[in-house]
Amino acid sequence: MIKVPTIDQQITFLYTADLDATARFYEDVMGLSLALDQGACRIYHVCGDAYLGFCYREDALKPSSSVILTLVSLDVDGWYRALCARGVAFDRAPALNERYHIYHCFLRDPSGYVSEILHFLDPAWPGASLSNPS
Repeated sequence: MIKVPTIDQQITFLYTADLDATARFYEDVMGLSLALDQGACRIYHVCGDAYLGFCYREDALKPSSSVILTLVSLDVDGWYRALCARGVAFDRAPALNERYHIYHCFLRDPSGYVSEILHFLDPAWPGASLSNPS
């Protein structure tokens, strides 16, 4: 059997009809670093070798609520406070979800994508035991 090659990086690309508003949100509000500006697409460094890209499409459809952009952090409350201070309205404040053993909150970006900031409480998740939510 032929061995499967490694994956070296990960990028998730999403469409937006307003690249300028999306760029301001992810750069100025979320504080992500712009890794590459391709004109119609902007790619942001999230962490490690994970990236998030937004591409302008005039005909970009309204995002489906079945797509959730999840950012994992040990400090959900810190993110909540920082983003509230920057004027972000949350769909749901930080709360414990006992079913999935997570602590998380939800917001929407300017394109309407649902974003979740999540802390895994399950010790089986890598990094979950490093800290408890504040």
